[in-house]
Amino acid sequence: MRWIIVFLIGVFIFVSFSIYTLIKEERNLNNKIYPNVYINEIDFGKKSKSEVFEYFKKLNNQFKSVRIDVLYKDEPIATFSGEKLKIGYDAKGLADRAYIIGRSTHLTSRLYQKLATLLNWQNFKFLLSINYEKSLIKEFISDSEEKYDKPAKNALFKFEKGRVVSFRQEEKGQEIEEKKFLSDIDRLIRGLENKVEDLQLTLPIKLIEPEVTLAKANEFGIEELIAEGKSDFSGSIPERIHNVILASSMFNGVLIQKNSLLSFNETVGDISSLTGYKPAYIIKSGKTVLGDGGGVCQVSTTLFRAALNSGLPIIERTAHAYRVSYYENDSKPGFDATVFAPSPDLKIKNDTPASILIQTEVDQENNLLYFRFYGKKDQRKIEISPVTVYDVVPPLPEIRQDDPTLKKGVIKQVDFPAWGAKAVFDYKVHQGNKTSFEKKIFSSYRPWQAVYLVGTAD
Repeated sequence: MRWIIVFLIGVFIFVSFSIYTLIKEERNLNNKIYPNVYINEIDFGKKSKSEVFEYFKKLNNQFKSVRIDVLYKDEPIATFSGEKLKIGYDAKGLADRAYIIGRSTHLTSRLYQKLATLLNWQNFKFLLSINYEKSLIKEFISDSEEKYDKPAKNALFKFEKGRVVSFRQEEKGQEIEEKKFLSDIDRLIRGLENKVEDLQLTLPIKLIEPEVTLAKANEFGIEELIAEGKSDFSGSIPERIHNVILASSMFNGVLIQKNSLLSFNETVGDISSLTGYKPAYIIKSGKTVLGDGGGVCQVSTTLFRAALNSGLPIIERTAHAYRVSYYENDSKPGFDATVFAPSPDLKIKNDTPASILIQTEVDQENNLLYFRFYGKKDQRKIEISPVTVYDVVPPLPEIRQDDPTLKKGVIKQVDFPAWGAKAVFDYKVHQGNKTSFEKKIFSSYRPWQAVYLVGTAD
């Protein structure tokens, strides 16, 4: 019995000491957080709520200056600041959660937490992450989907009466990978806990394949864009532009069958007022005169350039009599081709593995004409040497002619000066180790004079 009494006395002393210690320690806390309370591995025991609040508020102030750039195909499209996204910790909430340890409204929990913290039985740990305003990110994603998402487009190819009347090459669609983007930006923002720095991420895009490709849409072997030709008709009068548009439309949708020739004159057809052409300046019989179809050579020149860029054999081609400014807006001399029915003509051959479809485009805003060739590429390599321009001579002296159809005092320029020159370049097409086509493209331009009509009528 004696040892029981000793044991009970010991228990009494221990409990009394513990209660005394608890009361003493609790008095010393004076509305502070109980010991052994950690937030993200930092001991905030015996700290006040305001100290916890200020600590995390200071961290949050660092996050305000963070800059997050979002890129689309390497181009910046949006910037978010840490302040705008409200990146940071819930300072007040953290202080409240730490302070509640040992102060629970539940009696048993409160007593246990007091004993556990004050007697070092247990550490209470809170692991908390950065918060941010997710609604702004989702709003950005929604706007970006409207802007950048696009469905895949199937190829169109409709052939009627020897011409393709409906054509469109297939286009891949795309959609923003929303889940990946949200995951990426969440990971980067939470990484600011370890290092505060500016962030950058790319809008993730998923490609959508079309169901019908060009290769499946036709029986002519046409699969892809082979090449294009381009010319700049800046400076043209409205009548000339009208003729460029009309003549180029005659080639839109034309098929050049495999191993066949294309004649420009045969394809364009009759060029006259009866077929809708307007008078514009042409070169005829060594003179610049008004004639139906002025500007058609802009079309033949562009077709010639497309054929060169496609590596097609040039069977027949003639340079202009003199250097025409339109054809040197975007090119060296020698890349023009004149036509006039029945000759000279421009003829090219399709020696590719498939038919070639011609598509034309007139960009009136930028004064550009395009010829695009669709077909099937092979392994040919095109070699066009630099142009050599030589025997350059100045324009001839101007000519002034009396014109009784113009009133006295009226002077009208009907021809323009041009420097004479010769131009040549080598055009070669290689297939493997073999040269399949080789030709010197030669042009001889006469010097030209300005011609003015002087009015004589009363």
